[in-house]
Amino acid sequence: MPKIQAATVAEHRASQRAALLDAARTLLSEHPERIPGLAEVAQHAGLARSSVYSYFKSRADMFDALVTDTFPRWSAYVEKHMEAASTPGQKIQAYVEANLQLVARGDHALARALASAGSSETLASSSRLMHDRLEAPLRAALTEHGSSDAVRMAELVQSIVYALSRMIEGGLALKAASGLARELLSPYLDGHDG
Repeated sequence: MPKIQAATVAEHRASQRAALLDAARTLLSEHPERIPGLAEVAQHAGLARSSVYSYFKSRADMFDALVTDTFPRWSAYVEKHMEAASTPGQKIQAYVEANLQLVARGDHALARALASAGSSETLASSSRLMHDRLEAPLRAALTEHGSSDAVRMAELVQSIVYALSRMIEGGLALKAASGLARELLSPYLDGHDG
C-alpha cells in the first residue's frame, strides 16, 4: 500500500485530488485548445498513472471537476477584495480591479479554455452560478452607492471589465488597464459614496 502524505487518508486523498486538478489547470493554461489526458495530468502532478483513476473516471469527469473547482475560486477572489473595501464606491472599484488582476494572471484564459473545450452541463451551470454570485455583491454596492438601476449599472460596469480584459489579453499592462478603469469610473464613484 502506498504511503500517505497527510495526517489522515481523507486529507491525503484531498491533497492528491487537488494536485491533479492543479496539474490539469496548468496544462490547460499552457494548451488551451485541448483538455489534457488523464495520463498526462498524472505525470505532470508526479503521480502514478493508475492513481488518477481513483479520482476521475474519465477525461470528461476530470473536466467537470476542474470547472467545479475553478469558477468558485474566481468568485471568492473578487468577493474577498470587495469585502476589504470600506465604501460602496471602493467596493465597485475593487470589483473591477480584482477581475482585471485575474485576467492579467491568466485565469480568464483558463476560463475561456474551459468554455471552449466542452459544453457540459457542469460548465453551463457553474458559469451561471459564478456570474450570479459575482453580480450580487456588485449590485448591492451599486445600490448602496445610490444607483437608480443597479441591475443595468452592473451590466455597464461588467462591460468595462470585459473591454479591459480583452485589452489586457491583447498586451495592455494591468497597471495601464487599472488606470483606464479608474479614469472612467472615478467621476461616478467619487461623486457620491453611500
